Amino acid sequence: MRHLRKTGWAALLGVAFAFMGSGVAEAVTITVDENGHGTIDSFSMPFSLQNDPGLGGLANVLTYSMLNPPNLTAGDVLITDTGALNDVVRFNPNEICSGGTGCLVFYSDNVDGFDALGDTPSPPGAFYANTVTIPEIGTDTNNFATYTPGAGQPGFVPGFVVNYTFLSDVPTPTPEPATLAILGGALLGFGLLRSRRRRV
Repeated sequence: MRHLRKTGWAALLGVAFAFMGSGVAEAVTITVDENGHGTIDSFSMPFSLQNDPGLGGLANVLTYSMLNPPNLTAGDVLITDTGALNDVVRFNPNEICSGGTGCLVFYSDNVDGFDALGDTPSPPGAFYANTVTIPEIGTDTNNFATYTPGAGQPGFVPGFVVNYTFLSDVPTPTPEPATLAILGGALLGFGLLRSRRRRV
């Protein structure tokens, strides 16, 4: 993690430049959710809740550091569910977040209440002129959208094919009954041990 944060996309660019002569761009996979879990390939993306400096941006919005992507294209990805605007993913190339420049801002809907870090009272008050609309896929409790920008589209990084996955309404894992039984047994054992030590 530290190596990628220090060098950012420079480490990936070395590979990309090697492929550029052959006309092949380096593929990168970015996955983010509404709860602060994000990765660039296998590297964690730092996140924070901060003000969005983009058009009509709201305060205290879930913001991921994209770790200094070169020439990131600004814009908004509008994610719809049965035609209605659901979530917005915004790319701010000049914003500073978690020590790096170039941020991904996740505006998640609050239809199911404010139960995630990315839930906001509304989408941004205004959008970039550069927008793309994509559909949300999945069930009400496991929604996601996939997106691979072309040149000039929001989130595009020259020299790379960036495959984004935006996870929304992902169920929080609940412990299985066997796991709960083991945890309960361990707590009971610690309690008995502590009780026995007090008597001695």
